[in-house]
Amino acid sequence: MNKNIAVILGDGIGPEVTQQSIKVLDAIGRQFKHTFEYSYGLMGADAIDKTGNPLPDETLETCLKSDAILFGAIGHPKYDNDPTAKVRPEQGLLRIRKELGLFANIRPVTTYPSLHHLSPLKNTRLEGVDFIIFRELTGGIYFGDKNLSEDGNQASDNCVYNRSEIERVAHLAFQSARQRRKMLTLVDKANVLETSRLWRKVVQQLSSQYADVKVDYMFVDNAAMQIILNPKQFDVILTENMFGDIISDEASVIAGSLGLLPSSSVGSKLALFEPIHGSYPQAAGKDIANPIGSILSAAMMLDYFGMLKEAAMIREAVGWTLGNSLVTKDIDPINFYFTSTIGELVTDYIINPDHQKINKHNVELRKSTII
Repeated sequence: MNKNIAVILGDGIGPEVTQQSIKVLDAIGRQFKHTFEYSYGLMGADAIDKTGNPLPDETLETCLKSDAILFGAIGHPKYDNDPTAKVRPEQGLLRIRKELGLFANIRPVTTYPSLHHLSPLKNTRLEGVDFIIFRELTGGIYFGDKNLSEDGNQASDNCVYNRSEIERVAHLAFQSARQRRKMLTLVDKANVLETSRLWRKVVQQLSSQYADVKVDYMFVDNAAMQIILNPKQFDVILTENMFGDIISDEASVIAGSLGLLPSSSVGSKLALFEPIHGSYPQAAGKDIANPIGSILSAAMMLDYFGMLKEAAMIREAVGWTLGNSLVTKDIDPINFYFTSTIGELVTDYIINPDHQKINKHNVELRKSTII
């Protein structure tokens, strides 16, 4: 199978971690007889520096011609620390979601037993944690009208949702629940917000089409607490844009490192895959960033292509790497391995999946030969 992948390396550690994902995809291609062709585009601070635009039209055109998009990260302190900046890297991210119709952000939250000690939660609360968050991505308060009074003393952000925006992401969440443990939790603030009451009404009506899925409703403040108190109770969480932004970041710390978790942003015709972490400019160019979130995002891309066996192979390789304590500095600040070395280890496992032993001396020498 041939697939065209648009690659946006972005800022900070984005290029480093994405390069490891490309290594892994190429290994999958060799093992399973696929061809992946890559076309590169600019976005974020790098694009602003080079073109003055956080998302050049050429990048959009490259994405529209692709089968999927592999994305690194965006952001730079010179924009983060300047609230007066008129052009910002994040504008590119909001625009690409809107222009490509990427209406649903999907974030799986999984824990690894070998890394439980890194989580702020007790081991007893981590066992069996495996849920997925569906966040509506192109509506709500982030895209509503924004107003600032002439004297600068009053501001407003309008939150608007319509039925079709809710229905399309809800269908995806229900379909996912059917493939999992058949439980869906709608997170809203229906006791206060009119938009949340519409969300609840629409989901209640849709639930009759998915009679095999148990639906629960939870206010967002309670959900934020329950994710910490008892995360294993959740299977599929469905929510609106801002609530999803907040609780998905909260949930990300459960695994022990932001560098571990992948995500996808899907639309009716295209999908974009990215790790959940930011650009982490302090680590850029040092070969110390964790590439696992990016590599697992590539696995989600293969799921999207229908390459389920190939995606499972990547996840198996990642699990083997973490289980053997072959981890980056964010996980073990003393006995850590380089970004590029982790990419090579995952790649070598895919090429030689029957080899279960490693020569750690070689790995320490930046060689990743599995013997």
